Amino acid sequence: MAERYYAVTWDQLHRDARALAWRLMGSGPWRGIVAITRGGLIPAAIVARELEIRLIESVSIVTYDEESKGQPRITKAPVAAGDGEGFLIVDDLVDTGTTARIVRGLLPKAHFAAVYAKPAGKPLVDTFITEVSQDTWILFPWDTEPQFAPPLARRQEAPN
Repeated sequence: MAERYYAVTWDQLHRDARALAWRLMGSGPWRGIVAITRGGLIPAAIVARELEIRLIESVSIVTYDEESKGQPRITKAPVAAGDGEGFLIVDDLVDTGTTARIVRGLLPKAHFAAVYAKPAGKPLVDTFITEVSQDTWILFPWDTEPQFAPPLARRQEAPN
């Protein structure tokens, strides 16, 4: 299966996170947010601002790095969220669902929201904004930098 890339700009991420907050407005009231680090930190801050939520917790689960996948491990658990009742879990993306399953196990009564969702992880979230195909790699603005891109016609001329 060929890998596709979907570049998300800061402006688009902000719009999509605000759309997530808008979609969540009728689901509260929320006692707090649990941001899944690292990708969920920025969307969680935007959602917290839009919903006027002041209590923000975090959970950190390491499942992979840029080089390889490993066994998931919790490096920071949320303290104030209890079983998750009244809390909103926020992440940038639910991909395979590995992280989502672990967080759901920690906070079974929380509402899980993600900005982007892939088919394998979609059943694990309660609310999301945009679905992307499983073979799409989302390039988030914190992982990229602006640089020259040749015109499409010029890229097609290059030998394979």
